[in-house]
Amino acid sequence: MFFSRLFVTLRPLMGCEKKYVDVILPLPLPGCFTYSVPEAVVSDVRVGMRVLVPLGKSKQLIGVVKRLHDVEPQGIKVKDLCALPDQTAIATETQLRLWQWIADYYMAPIGDVMKAALPAGMKCEDGYRPKTETYIRFTPGFSTEQGQHIALDMLRRADGQRRVVETFIGMETPSVSKTRLMNESHTTLTIMKSLVKRGILETFEQETGRLNQNGQPHPERIKPLTTTQAEALEALRRQWETKPTVLLHGVTGSGKTELYIHLIQHEIDRGRQVLYLLPEIALTVQMMDRLQRVFGSRMGIYHSRYSDAERVEIWRKQLTDNAYDIILGARSAVFLPMQRLGLVIIDEEHETSFKQAEPSPRYHARSVALMLARMSGARTVLGTATPSVETYHNAMRGKYGIVKMEQRYAGLELPEVEIVDVKRLQKRREMSGQYSPNLLGRLRETLVRGEQALLFQNRRGFSPMIECRTCGWVPRCPNCDVSLTLHRRMSQLTCHYCGHVENVPERCPACDETKLSNRGYGTERIEEQLHELVPEARVARMDLDTTRTRDSYEHIISDFGSGRTNVLIGTQMISKGLDFDRVSLVGILQADQMMNVPDFRAYEHAFQMMTQVSGRAGRKGHRGLVVLQTRQPEHPLLPMIQRADYNAMYHWLIEERRQFGYPPFTHLIDIYLKHRDERVVDSAAHELASRLRMGLAERILGPDSPHVARVKQMHIRKIIVKLEMSLSLTAAKQYLLQAEAAMIADKRYGKLELYYDVDPS
Repeated sequence: MFFSRLFVTLRPLMGCEKKYVDVILPLPLPGCFTYSVPEAVVSDVRVGMRVLVPLGKSKQLIGVVKRLHDVEPQGIKVKDLCALPDQTAIATETQLRLWQWIADYYMAPIGDVMKAALPAGMKCEDGYRPKTETYIRFTPGFSTEQGQHIALDMLRRADGQRRVVETFIGMETPSVSKTRLMNESHTTLTIMKSLVKRGILETFEQETGRLNQNGQPHPERIKPLTTTQAEALEALRRQWETKPTVLLHGVTGSGKTELYIHLIQHEIDRGRQVLYLLPEIALTVQMMDRLQRVFGSRMGIYHSRYSDAERVEIWRKQLTDNAYDIILGARSAVFLPMQRLGLVIIDEEHETSFKQAEPSPRYHARSVALMLARMSGARTVLGTATPSVETYHNAMRGKYGIVKMEQRYAGLELPEVEIVDVKRLQKRREMSGQYSPNLLGRLRETLVRGEQALLFQNRRGFSPMIECRTCGWVPRCPNCDVSLTLHRRMSQLTCHYCGHVENVPERCPACDETKLSNRGYGTERIEEQLHELVPEARVARMDLDTTRTRDSYEHIISDFGSGRTNVLIGTQMISKGLDFDRVSLVGILQADQMMNVPDFRAYEHAFQMMTQVSGRAGRKGHRGLVVLQTRQPEHPLLPMIQRADYNAMYHWLIEERRQFGYPPFTHLIDIYLKHRDERVVDSAAHELASRLRMGLAERILGPDSPHVARVKQMHIRKIIVKLEMSLSLTAAKQYLLQAEAAMIADKRYGKLELYYDVDPS
């Protein structure tokens, strides 16, 4: 058993030569901790095992062995391990090397990497308990055929008890679940207890597991490829002969998923495993149904909405000879043990959801998956209709292979994109809230035809803020420098940064006025207006507020896929690869919201989101329509979106990036400093920037206050480090850490928080 609750107690033998282990502990501290191994269990300790170790005077923690050696640390008192929770390793050597790479590359403590990688139940002494079920068997005296005849004779006047025993005998099995026996014998709990009390039957607990078996594989369900798909598959394999990573650049609806299915089956036939990463849990839910029809119980699902116990069981299973051949999951799936990894599929590779913002380590799952593939000798395919600029640049300069699929499946056309000038319509008072006459008319026509529509608004909540009409007062978060967002359905004002909640005030606290108005539109307000304007619509909403549970994704997608709802309103969740047969209309309500973000990647992200959500229209049967509402109809990005012209967008932006020194021509590292005292964080930021300029000069930008300069009562300052690709990234990081160490030696900065965001998205 990997997680036996019985610990091996370790008692050191006096006078024996010591062995030592370097242990990763789940602490935000650099490096590992060294402990001695008692001679009695030296032969039992392995790299990758969990160990219980002492910390401080009385605390004990679970750690993972990174190295076993005989080098005695000098100048410190080394303590012995306390116990071994398991008999085997829970992390492979490849995983440990990957953890170290993540810690080094993203400038994070390896303890933080361990915390991110392991399910919670594996980070404490008794955090995981196997799921058990009560089973029934005959006691030893009644387990033979003769004994069972005696039992039936004993029960000749107890009809209910006799029926249970007869049913059990008829099952011809040594044991059966208590629930099944009660159901098949149509009995009661009282009768079952009586049989146990009489010593005829006995109960015991049997581990059953939490994982779905998902049925038998059906490779015969794999669809034949079209000529275009077959050519792309062959080109992909040719590229892999010289380049282990290939970009599959296929327009929306070109049939990339069918290629993936053929690739997966090929790897399974070779006895290899596949890791299939998707950026959103919602996409994982829809893709799960598609892949399970083919691969059945050979596929496991792994993401953060699964219970911790389920994630522990999947982790355990991946360390056995009966491991899943395919793992489908969101970014955390990259940490699972894969012993025979042959292929990594990173679908929608451009998505920013692959980047973890909080907490540490602030890793990008795409980069981590690429490194995992390299360490495992596996090949990688990066699939998307709208590659990240960095990925496409790597393909153009030959670092990655590239295969293009420029036509939709079955010859379908890309959707028509109709641009609507909202500014002009507002002047003429023709807008109904955020709905133009064009969009409303098209929407009603769509519903009359029995088809479906997606409405894209990349902001959740009812309204970004409320405001007093008289004095201009706006409710703000007491902990953060942001206004509170109105969530009308819950009658609450909420901070989307720290979670602070307030009731909606009836009067302005500044001037006592009762006229408080809503400013801006979130998905909740868009939904409310649609109910008023198109009451016949059956509306669902997909955003963070409606998808907080694991089943909520499945219900929303199932209802829309089956036609129980016919309009789906959502944030960027609905822009990412969802495939619905009857969607013929997409409405983009506020395109300017995406294009006007103060970020050098704003146009890239806006193009990706709007092109991706546009691609949901007209995927089966006929050409779809996109109604794109904007106050800037002359913006140069919009014709590129109309034509789905990725190349034009790429060449436009790559020259700008080259001119101003942004990725892919530089590495960026953001340094964040936080402190409750604004004066302290200001002083620290300027001192650190000054130290860094001594060696990196004009490559240091700032310090500045970020867009949100206070979160959870912590004042924030930001320094940007721009490094040319010709510089040694490793040496530059070492210089940053040395400057940090010199600065925080000052007692004034004892409570300062400082962290790095490498390759910010």
